[in-house]
Amino acid sequence: MRVLGINSVFHDPAAALVVDGELVAAGEEERFSRRKHGKEPVPFSTWEMPTQSARWCLAHAAIEPGELDAVACSYDPELAPVPGEDITADGWEDLRTLYARRAPLFLASALPGLDPSKVRFVAHHVAHAASSYLAAPRRSSATLCVDGRGESFSHLAGHVRDGELAILARQRLPHSLGLMYEELTAHLGFRRSSDEYKVMAMAAYGRPRFRDAFRQLLRATDDGGFVTEPVPWAHFAPPAGGGEEFTDDHADLAASVQTRLEEVLLDLARWLHERTGESLLTLSGGVALNCVANSRLWREGPFDEVWVQPAAGDAGTALGAALHTAHGLGDDVRPMTTAALGRRWNDDELAAWLDGAGVAYERADDVAEVVAEALSRDAIVAWFQGPSEYGPRALGHRSLLADPRRRENLQRLNDVKGREQFRPIAPMVCHDRAAQIFEGPLPSPYMLFTHRVRDGWTERIPAVVHVDETARVQTVDPASEPLVARMLSAFEQRTGVPVVVNTSLNTAGRPIVDDPRDALECFGSSPIDVLAIGSLVVRRGHALRPAALSSTAREATP
Repeated sequence: MRVLGINSVFHDPAAALVVDGELVAAGEEERFSRRKHGKEPVPFSTWEMPTQSARWCLAHAAIEPGELDAVACSYDPELAPVPGEDITADGWEDLRTLYARRAPLFLASALPGLDPSKVRFVAHHVAHAASSYLAAPRRSSATLCVDGRGESFSHLAGHVRDGELAILARQRLPHSLGLMYEELTAHLGFRRSSDEYKVMAMAAYGRPRFRDAFRQLLRATDDGGFVTEPVPWAHFAPPAGGGEEFTDDHADLAASVQTRLEEVLLDLARWLHERTGESLLTLSGGVALNCVANSRLWREGPFDEVWVQPAAGDAGTALGAALHTAHGLGDDVRPMTTAALGRRWNDDELAAWLDGAGVAYERADDVAEVVAEALSRDAIVAWFQGPSEYGPRALGHRSLLADPRRRENLQRLNDVKGREQFRPIAPMVCHDRAAQIFEGPLPSPYMLFTHRVRDGWTERIPAVVHVDETARVQTVDPASEPLVARMLSAFEQRTGVPVVVNTSLNTAGRPIVDDPRDALECFGSSPIDVLAIGSLVVRRGHALRPAALSSTAREATP
């Protein structure tokens, strides 16, 4: 079966293609349109489909729209509130539902040749959950989805046996853990449905001194759900303007909500474990991108394993809708093995981009060695290799790399990216070395957990250690990522440290770099020292030579 999954209703529009049970391509619309999150998270943007990412997925697999067996949309308008029922006080429910019902016509217009009758609707939280439990390494699990909202719910808890979901609990709106966290994000001056990770980072600077109050405002119930009362945010701290100027009250408020969120998630996990007895918990929804909470679930929760799909937010519902539909049509759906599911270019294609831009470059015999040498000399390297990643994390394909031994590189990279200085950067390490340096759930290939840094290593890799002495680790498997593993090994040979800084290749307010033009724009507009794009190496100070240079000169090694 050929099934295209679509997410479009709320935010982070995306497309994913499953062929005969295998995920073959996935992409977020923001990487094509260069609009952060693809569109505004407002009801009247529901008609905006991930047309560019959908077209690319089909072209990548050489499939015409008319050849699709199904198109699965991750929102079911039949489950939406009844007309006139205003469950979230935004006043737009009827329009959102109207646009959602028109999805088959919107898609048929965007993908000429598509039969609108092939379009199916999948409940939003079922799509979220399926993106995790059907992509996970095992066919049976307890599954927990927590986000801002779906059609009429904000949470789903279920038991999965051999790929079949039995829903055990759902929390009806307006009660929502995700929406409460979004409200906090806005109160602290950041952009809701976008900057929640900044609140998580800020929480490490505070103390949870308002936790007792939030235990009354936010609490689990004995039916597997929870209650979120209206929060008088200004009672705890005045509205903030965002950025780096925040007070102790703001940090303490962030810490209090973060801590209480973790406690409620633990309550939900314990309830779910009592009813399933499973050893594996699969997590999904935007709240599953909260790596601090994920780590506490792993550390203190009742499950032996916690598995999170790398595109756990709304973009991942395109994957979940496709997997759920393919499974329902009888396909043997295979586990997800990589997040590297997007566009890629070979060296000849990349050279053509650089030649066309008049950019001087060298061809490296082994780009891993060249980059390791540059990093050991404290260069910042833009690393553009292979397929782009699906999800919000750069995982060694579209990354900014640096030396973790210098504490100053935290400020330096945040300056390069135009980010707030209180935000951490992450370490990358081969999985066979990770346990020597970090404590926590390993392997951690998708950077969705935080880890304690072992004694003796904080001083050796200070750039990647957050204020709470944790690090959001990405582990690298040499079998699936041989180039990245070689670079890490070459860096260790030069420095004695097997860790490299890895943060996303983008600047503030911009999506992660996806194609060569994006890479050149980012390199040209930021104080990055080296661009490693395929086996081609562009160096600051050597790149802007006259375009008339011969190819021999362009490829000459300085």
